[in-house]
Amino acid sequence: MLPRHVQRLGRDWIAHWNGSQILALNSPVSSCMRWAGQYPWASFPLPAPVDFSANWRLPPFFGPWRQFQNSNWQLDNFTQSSCFHLPNPSMKSEGEEPLTKKRRLSGQHDTSTPEEETNFSNQKEALCLSEEKHSSKKGTVKRHWEYFCQHSRTMKIFENKETEQSNTESEATFDFTVMSYNILSQNLLEDNSHLYKHCRQRLLIWTYRFPNILQEIKQLDADVLCLQEVQEDHYRTEIKSSLESLGYHCEYKMRTGRKPDGCAICFKTSKFSLISSNPVEFFRHDIPLLDRDNVGLVLLLQPRFHCKTNAAVCIANTHLLYNPRRGDIKLTQLAMLLAEIASVAPQKDGTFCPIIICGDFNSVPGSPLYRFIKEGKLNYEGLAIGKVSGQEQFPRGQRILSIPIWPKKLGISQNCVYEIKQQQKEENAGEKLEAAKLDNTQEIVIASEKLSSKLQHHFKLSSVYSHYFPETGIPEVTTCHSRSAVTVDYIFYSAASDDTAAQPGAEDSFHGGLKLLGRLALLTEKDLWTVNGLPNENNSSDHLPLLAEFRLIER
Repeated sequence: MLPRHVQRLGRDWIAHWNGSQILALNSPVSSCMRWAGQYPWASFPLPAPVDFSANWRLPPFFGPWRQFQNSNWQLDNFTQSSCFHLPNPSMKSEGEEPLTKKRRLSGQHDTSTPEEETNFSNQKEALCLSEEKHSSKKGTVKRHWEYFCQHSRTMKIFENKETEQSNTESEATFDFTVMSYNILSQNLLEDNSHLYKHCRQRLLIWTYRFPNILQEIKQLDADVLCLQEVQEDHYRTEIKSSLESLGYHCEYKMRTGRKPDGCAICFKTSKFSLISSNPVEFFRHDIPLLDRDNVGLVLLLQPRFHCKTNAAVCIANTHLLYNPRRGDIKLTQLAMLLAEIASVAPQKDGTFCPIIICGDFNSVPGSPLYRFIKEGKLNYEGLAIGKVSGQEQFPRGQRILSIPIWPKKLGISQNCVYEIKQQQKEENAGEKLEAAKLDNTQEIVIASEKLSSKLQHHFKLSSVYSHYFPETGIPEVTTCHSRSAVTVDYIFYSAASDDTAAQPGAEDSFHGGLKLLGRLALLTEKDLWTVNGLPNENNSSDHLPLLAEFRLIER
């Protein structure tokens, strides 16, 4: 028989339960409980401070709660707030992590110790349970600038300390910043809601997300914006006008078919003028391989500064197919984008103007597609389609790439140039070139057969980011949601010969070139989960914006 005061306590609790409904939903009281890991917040004030143990159970006199006596009640990390919750349904047994946490990133190695994993898991769970009134500043992971040149205009400390040398250099140079940002189409977010189970619903609505995205763009203040997943109705009603009010001119290419989003390139009219805008559609109704609605956009911009030569910069933006098992489509889409760049970027002296290629390439660092962009060549003979992008550690699609990958009627050569334009160029070269071509027809055919499994392009490109932190070797992350945290977004550029940040092998085969002055540092997966991944209260896309500052060097 229980003591009388304990019985009275039990009756009081039951009276509160049946009468006043003290377990009210959505109460902003700090003492709180999560019901089976899925119900909204419910207040549950304790009558007095209690020193709970790990094996604490509700006593049997709790009336309606008796049915949960056998449940494994667990204390929340914030014990000072008297918070506790029932185990999440995705837990198989006590102490086991949810299935979403057990997934490993493709192409990445887990270097965490068991103790670090446990602490990281507890930290992530605690942040998922933090109250909505939690300060937004505390929920922000700061990103810092990494500098490669002391004369970068982003380095405020040097703004008033420019030397005569820098002033002389500025006469023949032009500094500008470029951002690449997948802003997450609202339509795609709603169609793939399983990727955002870690987010509160109010953080996923467009009226909450867009002000955050616009604020990021304002703060980072890039001269050129390359945006992906820009939903057409939002672009037409809000995005375009908002960016124009900030001094940008906007060019947009919507995806083909019924896809409601696309790519945009926006540039500050105070920095550039538009020479040409060239949209690229990857869908071809006459080629079964190209049955996807992805697009690209290529702009040729004229910097607004005076110099001896007529400088221009080619800016390209794209969002390649996601499907990890269709590497053949990804490579073909990339070849089509490169062919368009090759037709836009040539200068009168035969060199290319500086080139910047931004986008979501749905491929990880070190993958065959990534290496092709940076190295300018790829022998794909015997390469499995599912291994092209490196998105999956154990790719399911083991079908081998065909040789050639795309049919001849696409009109793009294995050198990623338009064959028709190449023929016209050869015809205009004169009779001597034509005669030489006829004399060597047999040799050309033989060479073509030998190179049939080799892709090439004419650009020597470097990546703005190194993809791994040099001190630890931990991977950088550009996207993070419930199922993945990995790098798929890039800014590639044609480096000048004196660019110390360029990767080995980059050659100055361009008209001048670009020097990387600085970049906005990326984060690790662990960093992002300290603010509950992406999207979160302050970052309203599942991608991070990439930002780099370049110097256009004139020759």
